[in-house]
Amino acid sequence: MLIYHLVPKRFYERQIKNAVYLPKPFAQDGFIHCTKRADEMARVANRFYKHERGPHVYLYIETRRVKAKIQYDDAAKQYPHIYGGLNHDAIVAIKIARRDATGAFLPPEKLGIKA
Repeated sequence: MLIYHLVPKRFYERQIKNAVYLPKPFAQDGFIHCTKRADEMARVANRFYKHERGPHVYLYIETRRVKAKIQYDDAAKQYPHIYGGLNHDAIVAIKIARRDATGAFLPPEKLGIKA
């Protein structure tokens, strides 16, 4: 099963040299935020990153490859959290997140990206 994560491209690129990927919010929250639904990505991106400059990337993560603990903290099991560093080999695709004229992120489906 695929899950999705969005991150500023510059931050992800700095993390490539590390043994595992750990986004900035991990230090505060203790987990990596993800979503199970591709159609949810743009809504989450717009909520947290719409006004942040610079390109962002969608990470496509294969859950079977994740070495850290994955836990769903919602009853509907839509929002998985990865408790620990994300091993890079679990990331099966990285796609540039595109925006419309208003600066809002387009959902992956509008980019022709199929999970």
